[in-house]
Formats: sequence, structure tokens, C-alpha cells
Amino acid sequence: MPRKANTEPRTPPPQLVGAPHEGRARAVIDAVLPHVDAGRFAVKCIAGEPFEVTAHVFTDGHDAARAVLRWHAEAGDAQDVEMHPLGNDEWRAAFTPPVPGRYGYTVVAWVDRFQSWRGEMKRRQGEADIRLAMRIGADLLDDAASRAAGEDREHLSEAARQWRWHATDEAVEVNAIQAIALDEAIAARALRYPDRRLQTVWPQTLPLVADRLRARFSAWYELFPRSAGTQPGVHGRLTDVVARLPYLAEMGFDVLYLPPIHPIGRERRKGRNNAEVAEPGDVGSPWAIGASEGGHKAVHPELGTAADLADLVTRAAEYGIEIALDIAFQCAPDHPYVNEHREWFRWRPDGTVQYAENPPKKYQDIYPFEFESSDWPALWQELRSVFDFWIALGVRVFRVDNPHTKPFAFWEWAIAQIKAQHPDVIFLSEAFTRPKVMHRLAKLGFTQSYTYFTWRQTGEELRAYFTELAEGPGRHYFRPNVWPNTPDIFHEQFHHQGRPVFALRVVLAALLCPSYGLYGPVYELLENRPRSPGSEEYLDSEKYQLRHWGETWTVDRPDSVAGLIARLNRLRRAHVALQSMDRLRFHDTDNPQLLVWSRQAREGEDTLIVVLNLDPQYAQSGWVTLDLGALGLPTDAPYELHDALTEQRFTWQGAHNFVILDPSVTPAHALVVQRPGAAAAGMPPALSDQHVVEP
Repeated sequence: MPRKANTEPRTPPPQLVGAPHEGRARAVIDAVLPHVDAGRFAVKCIAGEPFEVTAHVFTDGHDAARAVLRWHAEAGDAQDVEMHPLGNDEWRAAFTPPVPGRYGYTVVAWVDRFQSWRGEMKRRQGEADIRLAMRIGADLLDDAASRAAGEDREHLSEAARQWRWHATDEAVEVNAIQAIALDEAIAARALRYPDRRLQTVWPQTLPLVADRLRARFSAWYELFPRSAGTQPGVHGRLTDVVARLPYLAEMGFDVLYLPPIHPIGRERRKGRNNAEVAEPGDVGSPWAIGASEGGHKAVHPELGTAADLADLVTRAAEYGIEIALDIAFQCAPDHPYVNEHREWFRWRPDGTVQYAENPPKKYQDIYPFEFESSDWPALWQELRSVFDFWIALGVRVFRVDNPHTKPFAFWEWAIAQIKAQHPDVIFLSEAFTRPKVMHRLAKLGFTQSYTYFTWRQTGEELRAYFTELAEGPGRHYFRPNVWPNTPDIFHEQFHHQGRPVFALRVVLAALLCPSYGLYGPVYELLENRPRSPGSEEYLDSEKYQLRHWGETWTVDRPDSVAGLIARLNRLRRAHVALQSMDRLRFHDTDNPQLLVWSRQAREGEDTLIVVLNLDPQYAQSGWVTLDLGALGLPTDAPYELHDALTEQRFTWQGAHNFVILDPSVTPAHALVVQRPGAAAAGMPPALSDQHVVEP
């Protein structure tokens, strides 16, 4: 007859000083990865994509441990996912957050008696030993049946009855007994109902933030709407920006970022080229926010109205473009806040407000907030409400100006409050500052971060920096967004140089990083005049005056790199490999002026190899050495490559191949590996030799 499962009440453990609450829990969880600062901050991932967790799990002796990954949405029920051993006591599992939001995960482990018994049964020898072990296994099946229900309970109970009969029937050979005991179907059923009363739970639920894909993969275009007008000297409006949307869509941008669109202060207004005294008609800097018409929740009257912005958001969405607004928490001297909330500013002994300065630079037209004000709770609430105002008009992307000059505690609170209600909102941190400060802002909740890309020039610098971004500890929370230029940063590399340097830098940005941005149309129209030698300011900068870029913007202008940008963005959208920092790998060359890297999708089927000439003046050549094993390419057979920038095809063989790149023709080769059966239709025939020949 089947034996009854052991339901004997457990004796409470003795009260031992210094002993664990449950000393019989033998499974050890030594680590759960990834985490950020031991769970102080959230790891970041993308909703709809598997999020992988590893853990170090083991137990004493030779028993078998099992583990599950336990996860839950912030307000949802917990779910367990079986973890699988990778060897060396490392276990792995993944779950897929279905929608943007906050999640938690941890690991649970236990010593599995049935799994341990099976492992011993495989090694047992001797008839008496095996028959006795079979009876023990039957008891374990009954134990599992007591936790099962329905058909599983019936199957397990019946299997236990048969195992006892086989264990005592001398007509059944011992080899048959062992085979029956190790039946995979019965084992799978029993393992569904483990005894987890003595399980170990990792003591911390680790936080996770899931964002939408645009948080990791995006192409930004910065445009001053006041320069979007159709006539020289006429102030552009938000309605004029609508006419530029087809051009931006043709170039393939999916985020249109507008500098501050608020009223601009008149007091201490800066003039053209940052002149300290404005002349009549000077429009001032958009970052000097606030005037009699309103402040951070108002639209500059010459740009239009809040309704015009809402319409722009809607019209842009028709082209697959999102509008990003600049949030700069600072005020012009005539901002309404200055009179209405004097306590929010720092007053000097002479009765004036302390303006912003970074000696020797002075910003007399900007007043910073005093975050040490005794009225700081009201200040925090008001600043958070600025985001709420624009979110209500449909904006879901914000570029935050100089967040490192505001308290970290404020950002952690504000971003958490906003994303709790609007988990799809994206925040880009504009903080060109010390690395640890930039990383702290990313940990606090900023979705993306500006980088040092602009100042990384040599192959060695680029290789080291992007390896750090892709493989360093920041990979779990720091999402880079690289910009060759901004209104504030016009690097000397562009000064008085032509198309080649603009082409090579945008290729680097677009193909090294999943998110990048350009300040245009100065970039694609090759604007290269600094305010003064060595200055990072543009001459006649749009920050201080209107510019007119012509009535028609097209990607096929001969004096523009817009066509190249369009090809790059099409390439980025077509290849999953370019949409994350995963599997970025640099390869060797014998010429330091050539930079070579590869990008691969998670499945390894989407592979691109980029070879770029870092010299904008002269042709460079050299031998490329690929890591064929990492790329999954044959060592003893040719392989075909399609250049997505020139539409050529090449045949390479082996790890070493020769390349020559003339910057006056093309800055780079973006070579898509043609896997068997994946060749694109209509491509020109591949070149028969392994040498890359210029078009």
C-alpha cells in the first residue's frame, strides 16, 4: 500500500544565541547580478526585451541545489522563473518586463531532495543498494504528490506505488529498476513540486527600471525654432517648424529637440556673440528664461502658443518624431519667480541677486535658484510641476540643462515622482562634468547622458572610451548619447575644415553608439567659423541671434552631409546590432589612423564591421586584423561583405585584409556581413579579390 506523506509537525528549532532563524536552510546564495551599488539604485533595461539575471548558488556536500529568479512589477504579484546552471555554481534566468515601469527581482534557492536523490541513483551499484534507493524515491514521489493537484497528483501517487512494487519484485532486474527510477517524464513532474520549506531567499529585492526602446536607441536633432522662419530677419514660429518635419524625417531623426521656448528676459539681455550689452532688436539667449509674459510654463509669444506646441507634437508624431523640450531651471532677472518668490534666490549684501558665474565666465542674464532656501519644499514642488505642465501637452522627452548644478536629492525625488505616473518619459542629462557626477545622475534616474565623445579624437582614445561605455560597470545604468556638436560645443577639429571631418565624426557617432544627436542645420551645412581662434563658440551663434537657413531644406544639397546622415540612420534602423552597446568589439590594424570595430546582435546573426579613416585630410591604408572567432566568420573560406555606405560588395578571406580610405570620397566602410541565404537582392556583384577598392 502507498505510504502516507510525512505530515509530522516540525519541532521548533532551539533558541541558540547567534544562530540563524532557520539553521536547516543549507542553500547559499553568494551573489545576485546585475545590481547597482548593492541595490541602492536601479538597473535599467528595455520593456519587451529579456532581462538576464545571474546568481552564485551552491550548498554543502554533494546535494543538488535549485534556484528560481523571482520578479514582480512594482504593484504586481511575484512570479518565479526556473534558473539554469552554467557551471562553477553560476546560475542564469531571464524575464521580460512587459511594459515600462519599475520592477523588483531577487533569487530563491533550496536543496532539492528529489534532484539529489536522482544524482545519487545514477551512480549507485549493487542490487540491494538500488532497491533500497528505489523505496526512498517512492517516498519522495509521495511527498511531491502531497503538494500537487489534479492529474499530476494522481500520476505521482501511482508512480510511487509502482516504484515500491518494482523495488520488492525480484523478477524485475536491477538495471530495469534503475531505468524506471530515472524516467525523465516522472522526474519532470516531480520537480514541479519541490519541498521549499527550507529555502533561502536573497535578503534584498533589487530594483529595475524598464524603459521604452527610445530610451536606448534614438537619433536627436537640435533646432532653434526661432531660426525656422522663411524670411531673413523674421522670427520663426513653432508653426514654421512643422514645415521642417519632412526634411528631418527624410534624414531619419526620431527626436526633435528644441532649446527653451519660454519668454526671454529683457533685463541684462545678452547681445550678439554673447555681447554683455544688447542692441535694439537683439533677441537674447533662450536660456535666460522668464519675462513679463511668463516663465517656465509659458511659450515665447513670438514662437506661438501652448496650443501650437501641442499641434507640433501631434504633427511630428505623424512622421515618427518626438518633440523634446529643454528644461533649464534658472531665471532671467525679470522672471516672475524673482518677485513672487524672493526666498528662492540668493541675495547679496548690496541688495542684488547673485547671478550665475563660473569664473572667469559670467552670466549676468541668468539667476540660479537657491536650493538651500528654507522654502525648499515649495521650490521642489513648483519645479516638478514644470514637467507636469509640458507632459500634459503631450511632451514625453526632456533634455535637462546642467542638472549637475542642482541637488542630487532633488533629481532623485522629481524623476521618481514623474516616472511613477508617466513611466514612458525620457530624461537626457546635459552634464559635461566629472565622471562620478555624471554617473551619479544616471543612477538617480536620468534615462540618457551626454558623454565626452566630442573630446575623444584619436583611435586609442575612442577605443578606450567606448570599451568603458560598453563593458564597464556603468553599462547597467549609464546610457550614452553622443553629440559631435552642440550650440555650446564647437570643437576645434571642425574649425575651418570642410566636409570630411563632418562626415567622419557623424559616422563615429551614429555607428559607435545607439543614441546620438546633432545640432543642425549648422552641422549638415558644414558651419565651421568659430567666434575666435580656439573658441568652442560659433561665430554668430543662434544662442544670441536669429539665423536664416534658406526656405528649402533638402538632403541632396551638394554643400551638405544630410544625405550621408540619412544613409546612416537607415542603416541604424535596419540593424538590431546598432541599437544597443552589446557586443561592441574593436579590432586591430597596423595603422593608428584606421579605427575598426564590429557590432553584433544578441543572436550573432546581424554583424557589421566598420573601418573608418580618422584623418580628414589624407587617404590612409593598412591591414585590418579581425577576431574571426568572435564574429563567427570562417577561418578557411571567403566571406562576403556589403558596404551600406557605398553599395559595394567585397569578398574577404581570413583575418587579415587590406583597406584604403580616401576621406574626399568616403570616411568609412560600413560592412554588413552576408550570411548564407541573407544576401540582399539587387546588389552589385562582389569584388573577386580581398582588397577593398574605392568607388
